[in-house]
Amino acid sequence: MRRSRFEALVAEADAVSVDGWDFSWLDGRATEARPSWGYQRLLADRLAGVQSALDLETGGGEVLDGCPTLPPLTVATESCAPNVARAAARLRPRGVAVVSTSDFPFAGNAFDLVSSRHPVTTPWPEIARVLRPGGTYFSQQVGPASVFELVEFFLGPQPLSTRSSRDPSHAVAAAKAAGFEVVDLRSESLRTEFFDIGAVVYFLRKVIWMVPGFTVEQYLPKLRELHELIERDGPFVAHTTRFLIEAHLIE
Repeated sequence: MRRSRFEALVAEADAVSVDGWDFSWLDGRATEARPSWGYQRLLADRLAGVQSALDLETGGGEVLDGCPTLPPLTVATESCAPNVARAAARLRPRGVAVVSTSDFPFAGNAFDLVSSRHPVTTPWPEIARVLRPGGTYFSQQVGPASVFELVEFFLGPQPLSTRSSRDPSHAVAAAKAAGFEVVDLRSESLRTEFFDIGAVVYFLRKVIWMVPGFTVEQYLPKLRELHELIERDGPFVAHTTRFLIEAHLIE
């Protein structure tokens, strides 16, 4: 029997690999506005001016590899096994040590720069420990209630504590408590559109903290409902929130 459009889109998105942190599979199927500051360009500027750097939660190494100049000592960490393999294949030819860990097995005062794009958490005391005095933490992070139009479509209204859990003010307070001075803080809300239900399935499989435990089978009725909504009204619109934080370890 021939599959319906809904069944075909969902099956395709449920079968494709979601390893790494490359979202090119969504080209033409979803769009997300990018923050105006250009994280990778700013990171490249900082990497070019230091002798040692640690990139946390590097994913498949895509962002770090996009920087033209890397310090003589560059280390990247990643805890997801498929991503570790991808990062190693991409970064080791450039002299980067890729470490499979979610911890900090590094000596104190080892790095001039610690960076992270979209970390799940920010362990400020450990970052302070491995940075040299005067060193820099530079990060682009997911902000509060990011893509919550989609989250709440599947999970229903979320409590205020959940919606505000990634507010930049929390990061500033934690940074100061760990001995940092925050020298730059910017935030933006960015339009995101999903053009078909396959894009939604792929996104929720890849960004696993949006709808924890997401599977097609569990959410099939809601997926069908959203498919019909997109077919009738056009792209599903949500808003991604991002903030940029740069902090110097006080000497």
